[in-house]
This record gives sequence, C-alpha cells and structure tokens, in this order.
Amino acid sequence: MSALFLGLISGTSADGIDAALVRFDPTLEVLAALTVAYPATLRERLLALTAADAAIPIDELGALDVAVGDCFAAAALDVLHRAGVSPIEVRAIGSHGQTIRHRPTGPHPFSLQIGDASVIAERTGICTVADFRRADVAAGGQGAPLAPALHAAIFADRMPCAVLNLGGIANLSVLTRESAVLGFDTGPANCLLDAWNARHHRSSCDLDGRWAASGTVDSELLDVLLGDPYFAESPPKSTGREYFNLDWLDARIGSRTLSAADVQSTLLALSVHTIVGALQSLSVRIGEVLVCGGGVHNTVFMQSLQIALAPVAVAGTADAGIDPDHVEAILFAWLARERLAERAGNLVSVTGARGPRILGAIHAARQA
Repeated sequence: MSALFLGLISGTSADGIDAALVRFDPTLEVLAALTVAYPATLRERLLALTAADAAIPIDELGALDVAVGDCFAAAALDVLHRAGVSPIEVRAIGSHGQTIRHRPTGPHPFSLQIGDASVIAERTGICTVADFRRADVAAGGQGAPLAPALHAAIFADRMPCAVLNLGGIANLSVLTRESAVLGFDTGPANCLLDAWNARHHRSSCDLDGRWAASGTVDSELLDVLLGDPYFAESPPKSTGREYFNLDWLDARIGSRTLSAADVQSTLLALSVHTIVGALQSLSVRIGEVLVCGGGVHNTVFMQSLQIALAPVAVAGTADAGIDPDHVEAILFAWLARERLAERAGNLVSVTGARGPRILGAIHAARQA
C-alpha cells in the first residue's frame, strides 16, 4: 500500500479546520475528510487579529499558537478515527496552520501562520510538516498561492481550465498546455461578505447569498471599491484579511447612507467583478472554471459567476471528481509529501520567487 498523508488547514475565513486523509499513489484517493469548527471564543480571538491596527501581547500570541495547535491535532485525530486508521500508518501531516498576517512586500516581507506544529506532532505521534510559505517569501516570492502546483497535478486532464478557490480570499490557477501555470489572489471572495453579514446578523455567513440577492448593487460604492490599487496590480500578487477587512470597507463607505443589504449586494458584485476581470485580463483561452472552497455553496455567487463568464462553463470541482470542500486540505497533504521527497513545492511562475524551493519545516514524531 502507498503512504498516507494528512492535510490540515484553516483558511482566511477562520471558520474551522479542514482535515483530509489522502493517498496519492497510484491515483488520488481521499480516505476521509471533515471540518472541525473552532470554539467560538477562539475564533473571535483569531478574527480580531485581522483588523488593520490589531495588536497582541507576546504572551497571548504564544498561547494562541499552542491553542490552535491543539485544535489542529484534535482534527487530525478525528479524521483518523473516522477512517479507522492508526496514526502509525500515516507518513506525515502537512499543516498550514492559521494565517494571522500575510505581508509579502515591503522592506521585511513575511507570512505568519500559527498552530504550533510541535504540539501537533506530540499530540498525534505523527511527523508534521509546517511553515510552507517562508522559504518562498525568503526567495523573494509572494509565498502564495501555493495551490496552483497541486491543481496542475490533479486537473491536468481538464486543460485548458482555471481553478478558482472561493475562500475568504479568491485565488486563481490558470492551466494550459501552451504556457506556464499562472496563479494569484484576485481579492476578496467571502471575507468581506462574511464580516459584513456577521456585523448585522447572528450567523457566520450569508446562506446561499440570499441577503445579497435581496439588495441592490450601489454602482458608486462599487466603483470606489474597485478603485483599490490592489486590483490593478499585475501578478504575482497575494493578499489577505489583514488588508481586505471591515476597516477597509468602512473607510470606503465613508458618509454614504446605504442599506446593509445593498452593501452586501455590492460586496458580492465586487468579488464577481474582480474575479471575472482577472480572468479576462489574461491572454489565455480556457474551456471551464472549476470552483472549490466555501463559496461554491453560495448559490447566488455561483450563478453570478456563471452569467458573467458565459459561455465558459462554471462548476464545482466535484465535476472533476474532487469534493470542493477538500481541495485545500489535500494541498497540504501533498506539500508534506513533496517536502519529504525533497521536491520543490512552489511555482516560480505563480509566486515570483527567485527559483524553485523546498517548502516546509519538519517536526519529527515523538518517540514511542
């Protein structure tokens, strides 16, 4: 039997930990997968760190690092229990952790994830690979997105296509046979929608996009939002909640008097416009857009993309045989495999790094 790998990630929405137990050879097989929600108080503490002016005492940051690590370890053990697999059967865990700051530009670029990998290795007894972005950033790259390398491996038979991840941030992978893989963050997908919804309702998301559908797009506000310099930047580029958050939105709403539903509708239009604009700016032809991430469940979002991108087909990655909720966890299982094989995990054409780099730090399993 080929080796098993376990991938763990909590994305920019910080709504929970995705875990997937995976076999890659001879073909990709997901043995079990699940999402484990953060405890409410922990999620609130993590989301508070996304504010533009967020500050945190060093003691609290250290404690959060361990608390997130504990949650990741528990998620790993839960998915192993579901699969009926012993930890000793798993070659390695790949843990992305929880991003709390992503600053890939400036005099001292960095990308910071928490979720102590030593805690994960200790609690599970499984070798854990983590800290996947730093080597790319150190080499002058964006450190993100990392998914295009996996997308190129598992969706090669769908070329020419684009793979669109609708997490808190939207990122694209563009796969053709004529050119190198392209990939970058287009801007917000769900992060602003979720944050605005949470401000006005006692729920974590706008279910099916119903609230957004009840409002009307405010063209003046949309133009202001679209005027942010990030959208005009050329790839390679990446971003996160530390940039696109309610502070960013409030500054642009300013003194305008708008209904909350109209703002939600405008935020959905922003996500759709920036994704479609990014695709249309590329001089490549694609036959379909495969969508993964939480946004695939937002009916209005998906319908809006289908209308805007017609006649290009838009469908979830389930159409290609992979559950859209599992793709990112699969990615970090795959990156752990690449690290142990000492193969590069980044794509220079995506991140802009000076060259291919082996990604991730290895945290050995505890001795029995």
